Amino acid sequence: MSDFREEFIEFAISRNVLCFGEFKTKAGRMSPYFFNAGLFNDGLSLRKLGQFYAKAILAAQLPFDMLFGPAYKGIPLVSAITIALAESGYNYPFCFNRKEVKDHGEGGNLVGAPLAGRVLIVDDVISAGISVRESVNHIRVSGAIPCGVIIALDRMERGHGELSATQEIQNTYKIQVSSIINLKDIANYLRERKNLGNNLRAVESYRAQYGVA
Repeated sequence: MSDFREEFIEFAISRNVLCFGEFKTKAGRMSPYFFNAGLFNDGLSLRKLGQFYAKAILAAQLPFDMLFGPAYKGIPLVSAITIALAESGYNYPFCFNRKEVKDHGEGGNLVGAPLAGRVLIVDDVISAGISVRESVNHIRVSGAIPCGVIIALDRMERGHGELSATQEIQNTYKIQVSSIINLKDIANYLRERKNLGNNLRAVESYRAQYGVA
């Protein structure tokens, strides 16, 4: 596991973003872990989160011209990520959308740089994939090209079919989906820590029942 992935897991645990125990998901499954990116809710956390995203983007070698953050969670994410990339010497424009169309001032439902070229979509996780689908629509309507998605966590978990939400997005739009960490990274992290053996067994059991390759 890359050093920054392990560091991100420890960072998420320290902020109670990543927790272990028993949690009921929307699908009614009992999950042995829970990830809530909304708890990265202060300036220092957001700054570090943006830096981890930037490292994951650079490690994935994703070719893109600008970033797009879907409202609402994507707005602080795309802002933090572009700042982190700029601090690393990569200055990219960014854009985000409004949920409601503005009928005064500059109008419209997009804020920031005009959507153009290859656009990388930013999100925290992909569950039903609704925000990604809406983002793809915004990008294509503007004449730009959705070229990929970057998320914090890939759950690697089946949806209603045999594919995960991430795999469905990749198959539907023929774009790459990358993440800072995935469930396999979490399992590897637990495997290296003997005091977390019970959590590892629970995660591996969950992967065997609901996971995808």
